[in-house]
Amino acid sequence: MIELSRPESVGLSADRLGRIAARFDSYVDKGKIPGYLVLIARRGKAAYLHRYGLRDVEAGLPVEDDTIFRIYSMTKPITSVAVLTLYERSLLHLDDPASEYFPGFKELRVFASGDEKSWQTIPAEREMSIRDLLTHTSGLTYGHMHAHPVDAMYRQRRFFEDAEMTLEDFAAGLSELPLLFSPGTRWSYSVATDVLGCIIEVISGKRLDQYFADEILTPLGMVDTAFTIARDKVERFAANYERDGDGFRLIDQPSESSYLRQPKLPSGGGGLISTASDYLRFAQMLLNKGEFKGARILGRRTVELMTSNHLPGGCDLANMGYSLYSETRSEGVGMGLGARHNLRRGGARTETRHEGVGFGLGGSVLLDPAAAEILASPGEFAWGGAASTIFWTDPREEMTAIFLTQLMPSSSYPIRRELRVLANQAIVE
Repeated sequence: MIELSRPESVGLSADRLGRIAARFDSYVDKGKIPGYLVLIARRGKAAYLHRYGLRDVEAGLPVEDDTIFRIYSMTKPITSVAVLTLYERSLLHLDDPASEYFPGFKELRVFASGDEKSWQTIPAEREMSIRDLLTHTSGLTYGHMHAHPVDAMYRQRRFFEDAEMTLEDFAAGLSELPLLFSPGTRWSYSVATDVLGCIIEVISGKRLDQYFADEILTPLGMVDTAFTIARDKVERFAANYERDGDGFRLIDQPSESSYLRQPKLPSGGGGLISTASDYLRFAQMLLNKGEFKGARILGRRTVELMTSNHLPGGCDLANMGYSLYSETRSEGVGMGLGARHNLRRGGARTETRHEGVGFGLGGSVLLDPAAAEILASPGEFAWGGAASTIFWTDPREEMTAIFLTQLMPSSSYPIRRELRVLANQAIVE
């Protein structure tokens, strides 16, 4: 149960917050999304919770406060925090080469010309580092991008389809393929966070799910966040849908979902399921500079480092991006090894701008709201998932917001930009 405070007690207008429901309920009423939940907290208190529509259209089950959603790439900030817990223990360093953990990464080369069947390469200017992996400047990519011959090579390796894939298989497969560019020179959304999940396993000697539980989930009380759905929680698990014209179609039914089975390689890039109350605990921990209700996960300085822009020269994604992440494409975004579905078609509506947006250690960092043309604060840290989910933390306004639904791809509708405006216009003091 999420305990709510009066919006006015934390400087929000209840009347203005009501505009959120007025806007997003219409998406449900028009058959564009099955249902959703939005949660907004300010000054450490949850102040607005609204849910509407169905978590399972076929079964006629409504979205509830404790509905469990696939959060896909909202897994990435959790994996990044896990990496930083190792960093704080000096078990790894940001400038460590990835080859220290996967020797096959020592001699990676960069694609120069050709296609997915025959290609030429040149030597990388330097090795890939842990920071490159955290910031998506590694030169790795995603197969679903459909933007480059290397993407096609990834699809041929079935990185996102093989449930039997092991850590060793994954690392070996990547090491045999060329990079898009030399590490540190450009930005491209990629399987980098899945690689980080593997590195966590190598250093800790634990499976990724166990390390998450020990270092983050259990201390924060995130009781419904996991890589699989327990049998006794299936009734709370939302069905997953993909856009089909002006409507949507079922692509993952809870009772038959692959999330009922434990993957051999838990995906640090996109494998978690979670609830609004669980993810609020994680987001509030970040907003509190590493602590939540007595559980300290990271130090203050580490969170400040994480949520700073790490792109070279302080530039933004518009100037750094090679093939920008596919929220701007119909194929979806943030799938990673944990996106257990098959996308076929979706909308082409672009909702993500890259001007004025930098990137930290595991999430976007808003640099210039005017350049981004969005009502938000400099320093906002955010990320979303393939099924149109989003979260952000705003240190300036002491505010966090979480939006959960299950519609793929995330580019179907401009939900995220609209929510930022609707949430921030409700701030009155």
